[in-house]
Amino acid sequence: MLTGKNIYKRYGVVEVLKGVNIEVQKGEIVSIVGSSGAGKSTLLHILGTLDKADMGEISMNGTMFVSLEGKKLAAFRNKHIGFVFQFHHLLPEFTALENVCIPGWLAGRKKKEVEIKAKELLGLLGLFERLENKPNALSGGEQQRVAVARALINNPDIVFADEPTGNLDSANAIELHQLFFDLRDKFNQTFLIVTHNEELAQLSDRVLHMKDGKII
Repeated sequence: MLTGKNIYKRYGVVEVLKGVNIEVQKGEIVSIVGSSGAGKSTLLHILGTLDKADMGEISMNGTMFVSLEGKKLAAFRNKHIGFVFQFHHLLPEFTALENVCIPGWLAGRKKKEVEIKAKELLGLLGLFERLENKPNALSGGEQQRVAVARALINNPDIVFADEPTGNLDSANAIELHQLFFDLRDKFNQTFLIVTHNEELAQLSDRVLHMKDGKII
């Protein structure tokens, strides 16, 4: 479903990615592990269209990323890709429900239709009683689950998770990873996860190890 070939990326004199090849199948949960500076997050951001490679080819379901720019790229990202980061990046002035709805509204979907889907997702994630709470009234684990619901609102082909448990205690971290498996089983959702947590990574279908800008 997702293919990256011969991906290179340099920041100034530092070569961060040195010819990375990667494939992810639909419905897979794949984790990328490696020490800090190995290039994990850079690779994830390039595959997620948040950054551009200096060289290489990336495609998703036959769409070549090089053909997308500006508004086309933003629309493609909003429709086909979900993101969960270490910090939840919820908007503090909006409720949990509104935070989840925003990507759906940006996609031009009907307001009521998006709200129904958001309530369904938040209910599935055990947050139905928290719909009207703003982020500062939620625990860290709850905030991250709201971020997961937001990532899923547009039924993306893949969710990219960059250190999603890095800000959580061990109990919440295990719960979040289990949640990814539940979502895969329920929706055949695909996940590509960057994590320092080798123990949690081992729960994935596949673990890719990165070192010095390459998958080894």
